[in-house]
Amino acid sequence: MRLLNLLKIAYKAIVLNKVRTLLTMLGIIIGVASVIAMLAIGEGSKESIRTTISAMGSNMINVKPGSDNRGGVRQDPSAMETLTLKDYLAIKEQATTLNYISPLVNGGGQVINGSNNWPSSIYGVNPEYLDIKVVGLKSGSMFTNTEVQSAAKVAVIGQTVVDNIFPDGENPVGKMIRFNSIPFKIIGVLEEKGTNTFGQDQDDVVIAPYTTVQKRILAIDHLNEIVASAISEEDAPQAVTEVTAILRSQHKLTTNEDDDFHVRSMEELITTFSSTSDMLTVLLVAVAGISLLIGGIGIMNIMYVSVKERTKEIGLRMAVGGKGSDILMQFLIEAILISITGGVLGVILGLGATVFIEKFLHWPTSVAMYSIIISFAVCAVTGIFFGWYPARKASALEPITALRYE
Repeated sequence: MRLLNLLKIAYKAIVLNKVRTLLTMLGIIIGVASVIAMLAIGEGSKESIRTTISAMGSNMINVKPGSDNRGGVRQDPSAMETLTLKDYLAIKEQATTLNYISPLVNGGGQVINGSNNWPSSIYGVNPEYLDIKVVGLKSGSMFTNTEVQSAAKVAVIGQTVVDNIFPDGENPVGKMIRFNSIPFKIIGVLEEKGTNTFGQDQDDVVIAPYTTVQKRILAIDHLNEIVASAISEEDAPQAVTEVTAILRSQHKLTTNEDDDFHVRSMEELITTFSSTSDMLTVLLVAVAGISLLIGGIGIMNIMYVSVKERTKEIGLRMAVGGKGSDILMQFLIEAILISITGGVLGVILGLGATVFIEKFLHWPTSVAMYSIIISFAVCAVTGIFFGWYPARKASALEPITALRYE
């Protein structure tokens, strides 16, 4: 009953000063809305990164020549020719954690169809490449292992290439094109995948047997890369370890020698991007949290002014038997009500802001329940922390002094 009466008194005091109360709440409202919106953008970006990379093949393992040089030091060209067909065959025969594996060689050039031409990239692979990259065929078919062994001049092309060298909309399957000066017969068109996280157009590609690209386009006998997919996403770390061990044995590297290749999984890429996103999210939330601090100071300021304005009222209450603890609770409840109400309005504004950001700015967002819970918790703590001092000051007033206050 005592608490209910204190709530009624605090509510009436807030209602009597609507405009001042609303202005006091603004800092809390903006702070909470900012925190929710920033966390939603951070979570949305992480989910977007994971989804996009998973679409590239979440189980994918990349083996590239040269040591894992992250210091930016230029390596000797010979160090970039350490992967061979023998390495690919060794991994294919010995690895137990891989589903699919393909050699990869690639280069750039002009795709030509009559008077139409388009600069693109050609990837030399085997038929398992489409399973590794998790991409299907829109029309036609993939080349076979027989065509790989015979270095057949056949190709599968992406939709961007189709749009630029067949602008009239004709079916490209069965047509002849040239990549630089080498003729290729189109036997299939890839399903559209769009642009990936790194801004690369995944449909701007020509895929051909790696033997054909090696011999007729690049004139090389080494591999630019080996791509594979682990049995499952959980097996990816083990697959990286297994492939590394096979290649070290294949290259006859001693214990003291560094790898002349590097093996990476998509999970490592996801982790790297997610950690970067987390750092940016923390920075954004820290900036938004300043608004909460300012809002808290605003509550403290208005409650302090309220104590000054209502000194006589406080003295009267205490003169008729009111306890200091009652006065303390009254002003503390006012501060908490202002803070919690501001928090509720801030949550509504924050959720509205995330909808606006996703719908009109097309940024990925994902509202996590913990961000709302944290916002309410911070509001309660803010109300108690910044409301306690003015409330304590009010409860410590002497009744006679308070009644004489002008």
